[in-house]
Amino acid sequence: MKIYNTLSRRKEEFKPQDPDEVKIYSCGPTVYSFAHIGNMRTYIFMDSLRRVLKREGFHLKHVMNVTDVGHLTSDADEGEDKMEKAARKAQKSPWEIADFYAKAFFRDLERLNIDRPEIIAKATEHIDGMIEYVEQLCEKGYGYETSDGIYFDISKFPEYGKLSRAKLDEQLAGGSDRVAVNDEKRNPADFALWKKAPKEHIMQWPSPWGMGYPGWHIECSEMSREYLGDLLDIHTGGVDHIPIHHENEIAQSEALIGKKTVNYWMHGEFLLVDGGKMSKSLGNTYTVDTLIERGFSPLAFRYFCLNGHYRNKLNFTWEALEAAKTALGRLYDLLLTHKEAPYVEITDVVPGEGRYSDMNVMDAWQKEFEYAISDDLNIPLAMSVVWKALRYGTPNRKIYDFVVSLDDVLGLDLEKGTLMAAEKKQKEQEQASEVNADIPEEILKLSEERMAAKKEKRYGDADAIRSRIAELGYKVTDTKNGPVITKE
Repeated sequence: MKIYNTLSRRKEEFKPQDPDEVKIYSCGPTVYSFAHIGNMRTYIFMDSLRRVLKREGFHLKHVMNVTDVGHLTSDADEGEDKMEKAARKAQKSPWEIADFYAKAFFRDLERLNIDRPEIIAKATEHIDGMIEYVEQLCEKGYGYETSDGIYFDISKFPEYGKLSRAKLDEQLAGGSDRVAVNDEKRNPADFALWKKAPKEHIMQWPSPWGMGYPGWHIECSEMSREYLGDLLDIHTGGVDHIPIHHENEIAQSEALIGKKTVNYWMHGEFLLVDGGKMSKSLGNTYTVDTLIERGFSPLAFRYFCLNGHYRNKLNFTWEALEAAKTALGRLYDLLLTHKEAPYVEITDVVPGEGRYSDMNVMDAWQKEFEYAISDDLNIPLAMSVVWKALRYGTPNRKIYDFVVSLDDVLGLDLEKGTLMAAEKKQKEQEQASEVNADIPEEILKLSEERMAAKKEKRYGDADAIRSRIAELGYKVTDTKNGPVITKE
């Protein structure tokens, strides 16, 4: 299995420290508002990683944090705490806000068939560990105190910028446009480990530096270490985390531990909306609830995401989601035709030259699917295998079983979707029968003979029967659920 490592900028063979347990940490939500579909694309990528690793035979120990304190309105330590701001606006406590939006987030995960990581770690439940972490960084000379908090001195960590490939001298000189202006900082890009809280700040805890609360970045370093130890196999997040949050995580973690703390960094790309970024001012920060209100299943959005590689930008439009909805419905319908068909052995082999030539086609599909998912989660290529199988030859229950066996990776509820397709088909057949209820027996019998001729590929006879029906004053319209007869 190969995965793309952001740190090395190349695909690498995945080799976990312990073949029996893969240690993963994923940056979770800041629960001050509803997660939007751009956020959810990142978690679908996280879920695909989980599913592929499981299919490859690995057991997972996966931690995801819930940030319910410490994330300021600017990632560069400016502004107020997002939880406090949301609480004041809603006239509720930060804890009520966190509980409400955390529940909404996990409900959205469930709707999108996203596996919940084995461990969910709330920041507010790990304050003591974070204080100890900051103390140790100060003892090592990496942390220093100012009037508003404790900051990490990036000049003491020469490798700062190695994930984003930003140059340390530019960060030291304030060359980045993301750094906060603070005259007490030793370097413009130094970041907060702990913030001293003003009296009016609701969420605050006692510390060696007075009442305060943790910086956002320290949360992930402390909680990942507490549950997974000094070295993680994989750390995931969105590409927006690379230049600040994950860069700071690396600095403070490696400064404390003295060595590399993550073997593979994986990042999901942005979801664009109509070719641009999501923005509240543009009114396009859509949520899962928005999709449902507009008549779309959350799984239609999941299908849409699976057809774009996680490392490529994906452009969301309502037309594209409509196309995904139609394609997913078609996938369920095709699955149903195979489910209702008899088992037939497929003995065909792949012709020509190539990786799968002279191999039984079903074995080739299996190999192609496994190759795709193990090549840096190439789910779009894996989806092409699904369609190749569904469109192959005549309906065959064996193909249904094969495609359904892939759903442990796809997470598209294929069996449930097939049942829904069957219910829809039955309803449409009943409606067609009602339409044909007043049609004379002679015409119905001719229609049945025509369908039998078509099934036996006697198309000339079928056309002749259609003409005979027309001569008698009736019209036959073929639908996917059978012919509908109307009087001319």
